[in-house]
Amino acid sequence: MRHGDPEGSGTARADGPPVTDLNLLRTFLAVYRSGSFTAAAGLLGLSQPTVTDRIRSLERQTGRELFERLPRGVAPTVVADDLAARIADPLDALVAATGRGAASHERAAPVHLAGPAELLCARVLPALAPLVEDGVRLRITPGLTERLLDELRAGRHDLVVATFRPRGRSLVSVPLMDEEFVLVAAPAWAGRVKERLAAEGPAALRAAPLVAYAEDLPIARRYWRHVFGTRLSRPADVTVPDLRGVLAAVAAGAGFSVLPRYLCASELASGALVLLHEPEDPPINTGYLVRRPGRTGNPDVTRVRDLLIGAGRSW
Repeated sequence: MRHGDPEGSGTARADGPPVTDLNLLRTFLAVYRSGSFTAAAGLLGLSQPTVTDRIRSLERQTGRELFERLPRGVAPTVVADDLAARIADPLDALVAATGRGAASHERAAPVHLAGPAELLCARVLPALAPLVEDGVRLRITPGLTERLLDELRAGRHDLVVATFRPRGRSLVSVPLMDEEFVLVAAPAWAGRVKERLAAEGPAALRAAPLVAYAEDLPIARRYWRHVFGTRLSRPADVTVPDLRGVLAAVAAGAGFSVLPRYLCASELASGALVLLHEPEDPPINTGYLVRRPGRTGNPDVTRVRDLLIGAGRSW
């Protein structure tokens, strides 16, 4: 179905009421946008078996599989991506013009957004609060970037905040923000090691406990390599797989760590944490906002994407 060709393949008429095939397309679009038969059923005010039957009927008519059934929800096939790109605009325009479906049942599908838990909580969710007040629905999934990008490719998310730029052409990314990493400790430990660190270098920190995100010390190792030009060879004394937990432990006096500045800015401002070192060239990591290529069928995904890109300029 194309603009200027309201009858498309003969499944709907511009000058008459919707017919069965048009209902199949509306159901398809709801599943495509929501990522599951259950969610689509809720959007359309239908039962899940009805949604399932309609998708099977459409697949029989097209002779192609439209969705890959997953343990949680569905992932669109390439055929589904192409169909959605062709019918979304004219179908939305028809619904808006006739008022059928939108007034009684349909709402925009939730936006499925994923990323690092700390960044989502400290930056992303506060920025999106005005959209939630305006009716945008969000489904948030925290996790590690590599796994989340795989799930994005499979259609489980609409947007992913990633800690690195994905390779290849299967995903599209734009820079979102730069996070600066800082070496910090509570005042008691800072008083014992900060001056020695300036005089002796990183060896001065051997007596202080290291609190880290993971056993392989990815953030701390990067800081040592970039700032001190040496390899960090010691193990962590405490590991917490959430940087907010690392922050809490260090602020309570458990030792020292390397953290993103945005996460500990208030503690640095209040004096609860102290910078142990202030290099002229601190390590920076760029975060990216990632999506699948092509136009999204959900206008709220575009609203979330545009707001985050704008907010990221001030982060």
